[in-house]
Amino acid sequence: MERKKIRDLGIVVGQLPPGPKNCLTDVQGVRVGHVTLHHPLANADNEWACTGVTAILPHEENIFQNKVVAASYVFNGFGKSTGLVQMNELGRLESPIMLTNTFSIPAVTQGTLEYLLEQNPEIGETTGTANIVVGECNDSYLNSIRMMSVKPEHAKEAIRIASTDKAMEGAVGAGTGMVCFGYKGGIGCSSRLVVDDGEQGVYTIGCLVLSNFGTQDELYSYNRFIDTEKKRRVENNNEDAQTDGSIMIVLATDAPVNERQLQRMAKRCGIGLGRTGSHMSHGSGDIVMAFSTSQTFPHFSSDRLEQQFLFREDKRMMNMLFCAAAEATEEAILNSLTRAKTTIGRKGREVEEFPLDLLKL
Repeated sequence: MERKKIRDLGIVVGQLPPGPKNCLTDVQGVRVGHVTLHHPLANADNEWACTGVTAILPHEENIFQNKVVAASYVFNGFGKSTGLVQMNELGRLESPIMLTNTFSIPAVTQGTLEYLLEQNPEIGETTGTANIVVGECNDSYLNSIRMMSVKPEHAKEAIRIASTDKAMEGAVGAGTGMVCFGYKGGIGCSSRLVVDDGEQGVYTIGCLVLSNFGTQDELYSYNRFIDTEKKRRVENNNEDAQTDGSIMIVLATDAPVNERQLQRMAKRCGIGLGRTGSHMSHGSGDIVMAFSTSQTFPHFSSDRLEQQFLFREDKRMMNMLFCAAAEATEEAILNSLTRAKTTIGRKGREVEEFPLDLLKL
């Protein structure tokens, strides 16, 4: 039976309303695609591929040719992501944002680069190189990570099948082998709508997380929605599953903001993360990648000047955007728990799904 989002279970997170899909793809044009690998590996004793790739595309045009404003923020830097240095330096995103496991960063980078090269024959010839953005979490408790099952073609397939539909959540794509708070984690999404009273406009903030962090004790300290009197330990989850872990957070909006304002919004995702009980452990990679689709910037132009529209920061809207980022992150993390199903992986290990009877319904 399909598991539900936390809001569908009767728990409302925050004050702002969600978008119609309560998903990252509520931001118009944003697409999400997953490739899931979950099978025993041939000629390997008790080894499993329990992993995958998730692709996030900001729009349906050529991303390298039509860049969007972007920024990242690192809360704790125990991560092996690629592309964040240039993205922060130039404030632009020119590739899909890709998520996978730690050892698959090279393969996913290669596949994403091949995708861009096929689309843009001028890269490396008549123009410069391309900046590929990939984030990761360590899924080695359930996934035979040393076998490196993810290949470049899996990255290209995730990009190819990406759609604006409501994204799949839980143990799918990059989230297939992830563990969150000692239970099954993975992909979670949420969104918020913010009304601009001055212009009578509505802006959308979407969030997608790859959750792979935290202990059960941290979760039980989060008692707003958890009935701590019912708390219990999952016997099948031994000490090895209780690692420091990581979380990758992707934040998207159609609000007119620049890269500095985006980074300010990205920082507020940490509020949502902290509300769930995380304290960002020593070995945790806690990273946000954010972009705005409000306008695109051409790779080639003869103009010496370019114009950008953005909110003034001393008005109500920036505070509302900050609130939306925090709320959407918190709910996306909870959805990654409530949507994920019990998963079996390498060495016969099993990580159980979050028991919904722990919620204060």
